[in-house]
Amino acid sequence: MLVLASNSPRRRELLRLGGWSFDTRPAEVDESQRPGEAPEKYVLRLAESKARAWTELFQADQIILAADTAVVDGGAILGKPKDPAEAATMLRGLRGHGHQVHSGIAVLRVCDGTMVMDLCITVVPMRAYGDEEIDAYVASGDPLDKAGAYAIQNAAFHPVESLGGCYASVMGLPLCHLTRSLRKLGIAPKTDIAAECQSALGYACPISSAVLRGEMVG
Repeated sequence: MLVLASNSPRRRELLRLGGWSFDTRPAEVDESQRPGEAPEKYVLRLAESKARAWTELFQADQIILAADTAVVDGGAILGKPKDPAEAATMLRGLRGHGHQVHSGIAVLRVCDGTMVMDLCITVVPMRAYGDEEIDAYVASGDPLDKAGAYAIQNAAFHPVESLGGCYASVMGLPLCHLTRSLRKLGIAPKTDIAAECQSALGYACPISSAVLRGEMVG
């Protein structure tokens, strides 16, 4: 039995594409960045912390999945905006250039404590949207619960100019990276995960085959 240590509807939606049966048990951890901590170490640490948060409550036959995603611009991690004004400021700061999205995943087998971790880094080139578009998007309320104040999948705002990496990772769960991690524990998807992901997201992923082969891309 898989257990997703997250309450994110986007992660639940993505995980269903693999055909796995799973329960959810959100994990609350301190998400403060440590002094001098690099973004990739930050997301991996939080993913591991979430996976281990409720270990004593799980059954031996369960596998815990956890993830953490950070929007990184110029080395700074952008969290969720505290209000509409901060959301607008973030969006103005991101427009017209590329930033990175780091997603760390952790998979914990409860019976023996085996932990498998992986990292996906995606360059996200934002389009040069205008101030009126920012105002309309902020007024919709969508940015307020999103790191970096945007959702890549928002069709009305469509913030991203183009993408050459993992779309699902920008949404919060890099499915091909997760699949290769689960395979190390003897768990395979019940679907063609790359095909299901690309069909659901309407995106022709250029790196899925390489990731599933174990290459260190994305």
